[in-house]
Amino acid sequence: MDIKLNSKNIIGSKYPPYIIAEIGSNHNGNLDLCKKLISEAKNTGANCAKLQSFTKNTIFSKKVYKDNYFIADDYRDRDDYTLEAIVDEYSVSQDDLLEIKKYCDQIKIDFACTPFSKAEVDFLHNVLKVDFFKIASMDCNNYDFIEYIANKNKPTILSTGLSTHDEIEKAVRTFEATGNKKLIILHCTSIYPPKDTEINLNRILTLQELYPYPVGFSDHTIGSAIPIASVVMGARIIEKHFTIDKKMEGWDHHMSANQEEMRETVKGCKKVFDGLGTKKIFRVESQEIVDSFRRSIVAKEKINKGTITVFRTFLKRGDLDSFLSLDKMRFIVSAIFSETEDELLLTFRPVYLKYFNQMKSVFSKNGEINKLKIIRNKGAHTKSIGKEIANDFYILFKSTFNRVINNYKL
Repeated sequence: MDIKLNSKNIIGSKYPPYIIAEIGSNHNGNLDLCKKLISEAKNTGANCAKLQSFTKNTIFSKKVYKDNYFIADDYRDRDDYTLEAIVDEYSVSQDDLLEIKKYCDQIKIDFACTPFSKAEVDFLHNVLKVDFFKIASMDCNNYDFIEYIANKNKPTILSTGLSTHDEIEKAVRTFEATGNKKLIILHCTSIYPPKDTEINLNRILTLQELYPYPVGFSDHTIGSAIPIASVVMGARIIEKHFTIDKKMEGWDHHMSANQEEMRETVKGCKKVFDGLGTKKIFRVESQEIVDSFRRSIVAKEKINKGTITVFRTFLKRGDLDSFLSLDKMRFIVSAIFSETEDELLLTFRPVYLKYFNQMKSVFSKNGEINKLKIIRNKGAHTKSIGKEIANDFYILFKSTFNRVINNYKL
C-alpha cells in the first residue's frame, strides 16, 4: 500500500526514501538555533524537519520532576537547573511553532511535529494544518491517544520502540478501527544509541509481512551505515536526530547526526534505493559492451580464401549475435571469404544445423582439421544472416551438408 504523505511525497516501495531530520529538542528552546538547524537540515537534502511540541505539563509527571532524575538526565547534584526547569526551557510555545512552520514553508522543507497531548494534536491539526502526524514510541500503547489522532483522518507515522508484538498489533487495530488507513509504521529501538546487536533491522521485514502499510525506520545509531542498510530491508521513511554540534549542551546532541553524517545518510539512502532496481532479469548492458566482452571466432592458423569446412566451435556460453546461440551450438558449416592470418577475426557466413544437439565430432571420421579457436576480441562480432540467405548457403554447401547429414543420420 502506498500512502500520500503530502502533495509532493508518496511513501511506498516504489518511491525514494523520505528523510526526516529530527530536530526534537536540539534547538534547546532557542528559536534562532532552531531555524539554523532547519536551514542546515535543508542543505543536507533532508525532506522534512520535525520538532516535538511537548511542554513540562505534557511529558513528565510531577513525581519525575520531584525525583529530578530521568534515565541519564540526572539533575540531582546540579544547582543551575532542575529537570523541570530544563524541560520548560527546551519546550517550544505555540507562537514559536507558528513561526517555525512559516520558516519551513519559506525555505521549502516539510514541517512535522510530534504531539504529546490532545490539545497539541488539535493545535497542529486546526492551526498549523500539518500534512501528517507522528506518534512517538512512548505512546505506542496509548490507545486512546492513537484513536484521537487517527480520527483526524491524516496520514500518521507510528514509532514502535519500547513495544511488544501485541502492543503494536493493538495500536494498529485501534488506528484502523477509526476508518483511517493512512498509516506508516516505523521500526525503532528506543536506546540512545543502541548497540548494533540491539537494532534488529530484520524486524522491518516482519512488520511488512504483518501489515499492508509502508514501513520505515526511526534511527538512534551513530553514523549513516544502519539507516542506509534499512533501505535494503524496505524502509521508506528514515527518521534521524540532527544537530550542528555534537558537543552542545542538551539531551540528544551527542547521538545526533551532524551535517556531514546527515548528508551521507540522505545521499546513501537514495543511492541504495536507486541501486535496488527491479526484480526482473534482463540485460542492461549495451550491445557494444556485450560484443566487447563476449568471445569471438578467430583463426587458429592461416586459412586460405574460399575454404569450405565443417568445424567444431569451443564456445561454452554467450551469443556472437542474436541469431547464433553458441551455448547450444557446437558445429557450423562455413565459407571463408578472405585469407585470414593467425588470431585474426574470420570473415565468414555461418550456416548452422537445425539438429546440432544430435551431432557428434566429425574430426575422427572425416579428417577435418580444427582451424579455429575462441578468444575474447574487443569489438568483434559476426553479422546476422536471415533465413533466405541461410537457405542460399544450404544450396551452396549442399554436398557438404549432405555429407554431414548422412554421417549423423539427421
